[in-house]
Formats: sequence, structure tokens, C-alpha cells
Amino acid sequence: MTITTQKPLVRIEGLHKYFGPHHVLRGIDLTVNQGEVSVVIGPSGSGKSTMLRCVNLLETISAGRISVGDQLIGYREVNGRLHDLKVREIAAQRREIGMVFQRFNLFPHKTALYNVMEAPVQVKGKSKSDAKKAALELLDRVGLADRANHYPAQLSGGQQQRVAIARALAMEPELMLFDEPTSALDPELVGDVLNVMKDLAKSGMTMIVVTHEIGFAREVGDRLTFMDGGVVVESGDPREIIANPQHARTKEFLSRVL
Repeated sequence: MTITTQKPLVRIEGLHKYFGPHHVLRGIDLTVNQGEVSVVIGPSGSGKSTMLRCVNLLETISAGRISVGDQLIGYREVNGRLHDLKVREIAAQRREIGMVFQRFNLFPHKTALYNVMEAPVQVKGKSKSDAKKAALELLDRVGLADRANHYPAQLSGGQQQRVAIARALAMEPELMLFDEPTSALDPELVGDVLNVMKDLAKSGMTMIVVTHEIGFAREVGDRLTFMDGGVVVESGDPREIIANPQHARTKEFLSRVL
């Protein structure tokens, strides 16, 4: 478990999301403190990934608000009314939030090194020499210094996911989002990715992790949130919830995955 401050970094308040008539998120409230690892679990279709995508502005919200740091995500408030941010302003907010997906989405025609270098050079305007130095350090951090010149097709799924984590870290985000980062991996490759995430947590990175890895939630999480049907059913200390869930739906879900 990480040492956290009590200063909130992420505030999700009354978050609703509709896809047409389908009401996917039904008033989500979630606070994540600076340096905290907030783990979100729940069945498929419960809205976990949609919530993450709203935080990272990959989905627009239907109602409610999300703040990261002192910034309202996606909007500006003027005299009590919300106004959409411009595309350029949204891109600037998104740069502060790293995201690691289920699928690795690496550029297949670029080496691991250049996958990690790309965004700092193209988006942040870093020099290639500075970006390369930082990328090599990040690849070393995720245990892939010896794979810098390999292409994605030459890497295992677990190695590709670790490159994807390094790529997200290269933008020096204040918040990292993980959307089922191990679910596409063979079981024997999961541990290496989780170990990188554990090291990130120890370094004080604020993280929201959607996962089915209950062991990770128990060992690393500061808060565990169980979602079902687009609502938060139960939230609290991971070890307490896993050992003694209070809600029948949480008990049923944990009995299936443990």
C-alpha cells in the first residue's frame, strides 16, 4: 500500500453517461487522493472502462463533473455555467493524464524506443536527444533496456504492455489510468506487468486501475470500488472489502473471481 496525502487529485461528482437511450453511468462519485492507488472492479458492462474514458476525455460526459488537480475536465465554468473547452485545450488536459489500455496500441513499424519517444517529440516538442535519453531510462525502469531496438512483433504481449506503460510515463503525467492492463495477456506474463505497476505505486504515482486482479487490489490498492450497473455499490479499504464485503452483489462477484 502506498503512502498518500489527503489532498484530492481526482474528483468525480454525479457522473452520468448515456449512449443513446442506454444509461451506462448513473451518478458516479469517486475521489482519488494524491499518490493513491484506486482500484475499480466489477462485472463486464458495469461502466468501469467508460468512467475511465470520461476522465481522459475519450468520452464526453452527459452530466456531472470531473476535476483533476484544480482543473475541470472538458469544460470551463463561467458564472455557474459550463462551457465546452476547445480542442486544443482538451488536448492540453489529456497530456497530463496517462492511459494504458487492454490492447497495447503500439506503432508496429517503430521500435520500442521510438514508440516511447514519439509523443514527447511530437506533442511536447522535446529534442530527439532528450526524448531518447528519457525513453531509454523508462525502458530500463520497466525492465526492457535490452529490447529498445525491437519492434512490437518481436516482443511478447507482456513486454508490449510494459512498453505501453513506458510510453504513457514519457509524457510525465500527474495521473495514470489503467484499463484492464493484464486481461489480454497469457497468465505467465501478467506478473511482470503487475510488478511494474507496483513499482509505480511505490514511487507515489496517482493511479486508477480497472482490473480483475484481486491480489493486486489487496496488496497495492489504497481504495477498492466495486461497480455494477453503472453505480458504485461499495467502496473502501481493499482488504476489508475483499475479506468481508457488505453488499450481496459484492459478495456474489468476489465469490466468483476469488
